Amino acid sequence: MTPAVVEALARQDERLARAIALVGPCGIKRGRGAPFEALLSAIAHQQVHGNAAAAILGRFRALYAGGRYPTPAELAATSEATLRGVGLSRAKALAMRDVAARTLDGTVPDRRTIARLDDEAVIERLCEVRGVGRWTAEMILMFTLNRPDILPVGDFGIREGFRLLHGKRRQPKPQWLARYGERWAPYRTTASWYLWRYVEHVRAERRAG
Repeated sequence: MTPAVVEALARQDERLARAIALVGPCGIKRGRGAPFEALLSAIAHQQVHGNAAAAILGRFRALYAGGRYPTPAELAATSEATLRGVGLSRAKALAMRDVAARTLDGTVPDRRTIARLDDEAVIERLCEVRGVGRWTAEMILMFTLNRPDILPVGDFGIREGFRLLHGKRRQPKPQWLARYGERWAPYRTTASWYLWRYVEHVRAERRAG
């Protein structure tokens, strides 16, 4: 993320400027890959520790030549039992097979096609996949598709970062935070990153203190 974006956010919001000063340069990395693969990874990571999800994904990819992600057709031809055998729950196995089906029928577009859709259209498409909700779609927009203006107001860490930054007793309601966050447009993805990192900063300070 360019320094100009961070500087613009700091000018727009004095409180956020404090978080920016404490956290330092923005570390968002450019995402790559197809929405198909991003959805498979997201499903594997649901409700499990990152290391466990990585191990499951490793076994899943080992099912296919070269230890790669399968094509949608290859995944559609993989039985539920085989997917369960690498450590996926039944719900996740079914969700992954649905990703394949929705990619093959065009509901989940390829990267070039999805680039032509606006944010809400992407969310609508991705949420048609079994087991995929708005939060997952927003994460893919932010970290796979590199959309610059996403504020996932349903995310606990975002609301907690705001609460800590503003010294509030309670987290803001999502709708209220969405209205407040309009001042961060068109850089709400970067603002979100700083709210997440601010929570980590506060927790680290408390552990050290």
